[in-house]
Amino acid sequence: MAEKYEDPFVKIAAILGGDEYLKVAISLLKSEDATDEEIASSTGLRINMVRKVLYDLFGKSLITGIKVKDERKGWFVYRWRTRREEVEQFIEKQKKKIVERLQQRLEYENASEFYHCGNDECLRVTFEDALDGMFKCPSCGSILNFKNNDRPKKAYAKKIDEIKNDMQQVF
Repeated sequence: MAEKYEDPFVKIAAILGGDEYLKVAISLLKSEDATDEEIASSTGLRINMVRKVLYDLFGKSLITGIKVKDERKGWFVYRWRTRREEVEQFIEKQKKKIVERLQQRLEYENASEFYHCGNDECLRVTFEDALDGMFKCPSCGSILNFKNNDRPKKAYAKKIDEIKNDMQQVF
């Protein structure tokens, strides 16, 4: 369903939370300054689900809420509107977080030596863990051998470069 909508706000909402987020995002685009009850009515979602989505989008600075007094009921409600201008900034922040995580993983790969028994079901272990276990696999008990990690290092470095290049092209 998200493919039909070209709006970046709708696409990001769908990526963040799937169908419920998509429905709320479309409703917000159709009716700026809608209350959570109006959004629930237009989407067919339960009010608590709508509020969960709204609070999450609000926490990510993708929407804003304006507190107004409901003249009929006499209490305060929030009217929600998109902050579509924040979508690009949100995307860039997410890319930066991903690059940081990949960089940490690359540093770990560069700083570590790994050993593996050759069994696909078993995990590789660091030199320290292999030494502690007398170079026996902690899962299956087989002998652990040095495991070259050049491929994951290259893959992490390539992905970091791709994201950084993508980020530079935006500006």
